[in-house]
Amino acid sequence: MEKLVITGPTPLKGEVEINGAKNAAVAILPATLLIDGICTIENLPNISDIKISCKILEELGAKITWNNNNSITVDTRNITTTKAPIDLTSKFRASYYVIGSMLGRMGEIEVGMPGGCKLGARPIDQHIKGFELLGANVTVEKGTIFAKAKKLVGAHIYMDIVSVGATINVMLSAVLAKGTTTIDNAAKEPHIVDVANFLNTMGADIRGAGTDVIKINGVEKLHGNTTYSVVPDQIEAGTFMLASVATKGDITLKNCITKHLESITAKILEVGGNVEDNGDSIRVWCNKRPNKANIKTLPYPGFPTDLQPQMGVVLSIADGTSTINESIWESRFQYTEELNKMGAKITAQGKMAFFEGVEKLYGAPVYSTDLRAGAALVIAGTAAEGITEVYNLEHIDRGYENIEEKFRKLGAKIKRIKE
Repeated sequence: MEKLVITGPTPLKGEVEINGAKNAAVAILPATLLIDGICTIENLPNISDIKISCKILEELGAKITWNNNNSITVDTRNITTTKAPIDLTSKFRASYYVIGSMLGRMGEIEVGMPGGCKLGARPIDQHIKGFELLGANVTVEKGTIFAKAKKLVGAHIYMDIVSVGATINVMLSAVLAKGTTTIDNAAKEPHIVDVANFLNTMGADIRGAGTDVIKINGVEKLHGNTTYSVVPDQIEAGTFMLASVATKGDITLKNCITKHLESITAKILEVGGNVEDNGDSIRVWCNKRPNKANIKTLPYPGFPTDLQPQMGVVLSIADGTSTINESIWESRFQYTEELNKMGAKITAQGKMAFFEGVEKLYGAPVYSTDLRAGAALVIAGTAAEGITEVYNLEHIDRGYENIEEKFRKLGAKIKRIKE
């Protein structure tokens, strides 16, 4: 078992380079299955979810060459099976993108129900609805999804709820379908735009990504022999922005798209932090105890659910009582029990949590309950007085490349220890 041992408090200061977006990369990799050719993907985050994605592609017959830690070349000319490895697909949520890609390319796929962080009910009914409207037959039996289509034909698809996963999956399945597909009430997150840009670079005809109506004109085939760079990670950037506020630090984030961070910037200014937007970099600093604030998580461009736990750390030490209304996932407040072990005063009830700000947190052994909760606990440990031990690092490693090294370069006293 591994753990992170953090000695605090330490104000984080310096520069940090933001990696490519995990949420874009885990969709772009399955999207390569639509290409009867070779492509190179750069600015990939070197994290466990990416490594598992690559293994799934290889099991399906793709050839993957690592050019360096953050760049791969994918050859998908010889797909040899339509059965995805259940032991791998069950490990993380985004494995379901294989369904859309393989339906489009091969007309059938058998894949295990996706796994990932346990944040409450995460049905895939909107995905299935989209596939069926395009002409596929989808069944779910004993933890396995079977999807098959003689021919996919464009259709008008209205999403009953705004779903990032369903929007991307339907987009993937529609790229090679006959005719035009319209996705109404589509999600608008930056990584949806990035997946569409990737596919368009390879010859797809997708319009409107980033708005709530996306139109996909089906094409005969996608071509390879192209290099694509993944968009910078909005959530990793937001994590370090909030770490700066929580630790009374001064951090400059390099390689980020500041427009994607506007909802986070607004809340940092509200709690008394300072933000300097430099176009492709952003500086965040704070030299006082944060003010209280009320947060409601919403689909993009609202405040991201994936930054809710990190914001929770800031509010736990704010001056006054704050609230967070979690409108996306019903089980995202598990981390509050861990913060309470560190001296926080948080009451979570259903989708609401109340943060009675304390002056300081104190080090304690804590357990990462999911990916973003793990990042929040690293921030809390850096801000807290004394020694914090963070366990269940496999969650953190799914979404952050070398998190302890990045914190260490900013001055944190942090080390990874094997027990």
